[in-house]
This record gives sequence, structure tokens and C-alpha cells, in this order.
Amino acid sequence: MASLSIDVIAFDADDTLWHNEPIFTETKRKFEQLLANYHGEEWINLKLDETEVRNIQHFGYGIKGFTLSMIETAIELTEGRISGREIGEIIGFSRQMMHHPVDLLDGVRETVALLAASHKLMLITKGDLFDQEAKIARSDLGDYFSSIEIVSEKNTRVYREIMERHAIDPERFLMVGNSIKSDVLPVIEAGGSAVHIPYPSTWFHEKLDGVDLEHVDFFELEHIKQLPAFLNGR
Repeated sequence: MASLSIDVIAFDADDTLWHNEPIFTETKRKFEQLLANYHGEEWINLKLDETEVRNIQHFGYGIKGFTLSMIETAIELTEGRISGREIGEIIGFSRQMMHHPVDLLDGVRETVALLAASHKLMLITKGDLFDQEAKIARSDLGDYFSSIEIVSEKNTRVYREIMERHAIDPERFLMVGNSIKSDVLPVIEAGGSAVHIPYPSTWFHEKLDGVDLEHVDFFELEHIKQLPAFLNGR
């Protein structure tokens, strides 16, 4: 580890710095209850997942796209019998999500503050611009990051463009995140390094099936509080 010299540490946001997936999980539970008179829970969840995947290319990631997917799924599963009142309830779910408190993961504030004293920090997150900006503001972490990138997708091209725009040597760039699909594999392909810190639950769209990671060179930590010692080679 001592041979890994890092100038810039970039962090993912959702489920790396603060809890996010549980908010969506709870809203899905409310959605399933709303449609319980029409279909079973498993079928509702399956159709909502299918609609989300189909709509990402149109609406992107985040609460607004998720809300539109819930409305579309409700119309489909009820064959158009969903009422205006029930659509209003779905919109209410969305408002609750948008105003949900930002709950930092344990050790995040102390770790980010410590690393900001020794490294240039970046935040790279995907999702809706308004939603992500609001969460960053409510997190009270924004001042620790020299730059914040809110992107529509995380892939190799996007990471390369970010590093080029900020004149970052890929060999001295480290990405920290909870998603192997978004925070690890494309960063390594772009020439950087990555630390994977798993979150207890993973959004189905971020799961990898049938991907051989045996020869992929990345690091994995159990907790973000281990990151400073890891960077110091201990």
C-alpha cells in the first residue's frame, strides 16, 4: 500500500457518505401497500423494477425518475383504474423522499474532515441535479470538497473526462464508493484506483451478475473509518 501515491480522493455520495437505499426501500413498501388490492407484493416490485430500468435512459437516476416510474407502473398494473387520489399519494411519497433528512454513515464526517487536511477531495455522484445539490447542502460536507461533480452516469468515459478537466493523473486518483459497477470497474478502466466499501443493501441496478472480479485489482474495506489508516499503509 505504501507504493500507492494518491493526490486526489473522490467519494461517491449515496450509500457511501449517507444512507439512501433505505429511503427508496421504504417508499417501495408504501407503493406496494397502495396497490395491494390489485396485485401481490412480489409482482408489483418486479414490474416497478422493470419500469425503472426502462426509464433510466429517459428520466435518469433519482427521486423524480423513480416517481414517474411508480406512476407509470401504477397505471399499468391497474389497467388505468388508478385514481387521482392514489396518484396524489404517490406524489406525496416523492415529496417525503425529497425532504428526508440526510443521515450520514457512521464515521463519515470525521474521516472526510481528516482526509481533507492531507488530500484534495472530490465528490462524484450521479442523479438528479436539484436532489443531489440539496442533499449535499443538508449534509454539511460540501466545504470539504474542492470540486463536486453531479453526473448522469458513471462510466469510463465520464471518469476520464473528469480527470482530464481537473488535470488529474489517473495513477494518482482514488475513487471510494459502495458500487463495484459504478465506483470501481470504470475507474480502474480509466487508469485510476478504487476502494470498495460495501453497503448493507444494494440497488438491483447496481448489482453485478456473472462478472468475474478475481483478476480485477481493487481494494475493499469494511468501513469508511478504515480509510485513513489504509492510505497511510497501516
